[in-house]
Amino acid sequence: MLIGELAAATGVSPRLLRYYEDQGLLTAGRDANGYRVYTENAVERVRRIRELLAAGLSTEAIRGLLPCATGTGFQHCDHTRKILRDGLSRLDAQIDELTRRRSLLVRQDESLTAAAYDPSGPSAG
Repeated sequence: MLIGELAAATGVSPRLLRYYEDQGLLTAGRDANGYRVYTENAVERVRRIRELLAAGLSTEAIRGLLPCATGTGFQHCDHTRKILRDGLSRLDAQIDELTRRRSLLVRQDESLTAAAYDPSGPSAG
């Protein structure tokens, strides 16, 4: 399958497929004309890459996970659990930070609401 066919099958641009290849996430052979040729399992591999990127993992982490990938999950490799748990820890930290920011905005909104109904506030008089 040529790069255009893989792009059509996955909805991923040829440029992004070349990036995945540069990052060591995807491999391609070359035909006699030098065109990239992908195997049929490249479609599933690209889907897996997209799924892991959407989950917040870096291309470096994904590169470590892909050798352990099976149909819809992962076989046990020594480093698989660590990579996944590191990803979870990063997401938890981001959630905590977003929750903190949200609380700040809620408090600001509440103070504005309270000021709007306070007859002795700045708009009084």
